[in-house]
Amino acid sequence: MKEQNYASHHRYVPGFHFLTGTLCLVVLVLAIINMVHSCCCGSCTAGQGCCTWLYTGLMPLLVAIILLLLFWYSRAFAVKVQDRAIRAEENFRHFVMTGKPLDSRLTAGQIIALRFADDGEYLELAQRAANENMKPNDIKKAIKKWRADHHRA
Repeated sequence: MKEQNYASHHRYVPGFHFLTGTLCLVVLVLAIINMVHSCCCGSCTAGQGCCTWLYTGLMPLLVAIILLLLFWYSRAFAVKVQDRAIRAEENFRHFVMTGKPLDSRLTAGQIIALRFADDGEYLELAQRAANENMKPNDIKKAIKKWRADHHRA
């Protein structure tokens, strides 16, 4: 596996992040254009009824919005579950090393950032993060020996 460090630890799945995300946005833009076209271009002609724009304009827009919400929340829910698992793993890691749980002043973001710290610097960095209220990004930058996480969602 590719070596991880501060600059390369972000994970992108091109098919999801770039292709699916872009296609969802394209569908939304086309649905908006279709909605405007349906409302403004005489959909109330003889024999059609005045409510056809609901089906030809509003339905594709609602489907596009639903697709965007599914795209967003499918990622958000997976990351939230993984963040909870990381918090439990890091609390256990700290307990194994010290016999005590992590400092309660540490936020979830700080704990998640600490997972990249090697065992040799973990305890010191965890204490420093709690005492100085370090930002997660600053914690990652302070890590000297990076512990890779290749299983991040």
